Amino acid sequence: MNAIKDKLPGIALSAVIAFPAWIIGNRFPIIGSPVLGILFGMMLSLWKRPAVLSEGVKYTSKKLLQYSIILLGFDMNLFQVFQTGRETLLLMVFTLTATFLAAFYFGRLLKIDRDTNILIGVGTAICGGSAIAAASPVIRAKEEDVARSISTIFFFNVIAAFLFPFLGHVLHMTDYHFGLWAGTAINDTSSVVAAGYSFSNEAGNLAVIVKLTRTLMIIPVTLVLALHTAKRDSHTDGAKYQIAEIFPWFVLGFVAASVISTFLPLPAVAGTFLARAGKYVIVMAMAAIGLNTNLISLVKNGWKPIVLGLSCWAVLAVTSLLAQLIIIQDMPF
Repeated sequence: MNAIKDKLPGIALSAVIAFPAWIIGNRFPIIGSPVLGILFGMMLSLWKRPAVLSEGVKYTSKKLLQYSIILLGFDMNLFQVFQTGRETLLLMVFTLTATFLAAFYFGRLLKIDRDTNILIGVGTAICGGSAIAAASPVIRAKEEDVARSISTIFFFNVIAAFLFPFLGHVLHMTDYHFGLWAGTAINDTSSVVAAGYSFSNEAGNLAVIVKLTRTLMIIPVTLVLALHTAKRDSHTDGAKYQIAEIFPWFVLGFVAASVISTFLPLPAVAGTFLARAGKYVIVMAMAAIGLNTNLISLVKNGWKPIVLGLSCWAVLAVTSLLAQLIIIQDMPF
């Protein structure tokens, strides 16, 4: 009970910030509630908030975001999830390969240390901070490398939430193609849902499915990194490595919600309500992420990680579009 009480003030703050973002975003869908949540949170990030709020804000940006994605599953069909995952598998092979090669090349060109290079590459290719958090103990990265990498990835996450919907409209992309693009080319789940639902509900639903499929790549990639690190080091008695610690369990919750929605006689209004509640919690998570943004720290970390992150991100975004042109062949441009 004490742990819950410690989190409630920060959760409540996130909910309060999310409320005007939700109202305005519904009135002006082209902007989107998630993007406004990030903006309002960032506007308050310079406020030296009481320590009692910190734990709840952190919990909202991490755990509640995962729970919100589970709730979205109640408005989706499981057959659609499997179909979309199968159709986008080849697309993900293209994008992940291109991003890892770009990280290797530009990292060497910029002479960035190995750990920062790997973490930014993994964070860009898979799912941002979650991938970095999973990979860092495996490669035994230093705390400053982790902080630098997460700051860099988050910087481009925020940009993506604003830039991708704009570019999608400029390119006259359909909901389907934008959902694929957002799900494969934006780093973190939070920014995927922000950009996807800012474009349209249909694009957001697809982007989440694609992103959840992409998130599963954490497992093979970190396994490869673990084997590589163990081979590199003569002593392997460092950080312990367990699959249970890196597996994105909220994906199973999303699938379970989809199973219930697909096979059980759940009233349509109930599924819609749960999914809508999930979308509101997403706005809360965006507000919490905005509150934790440290723009000054990003500037102090130097320009090389920013250039590496930008290079990997640009290669990922362009490769996703080119792969769609090659594989799907019905792009509107």
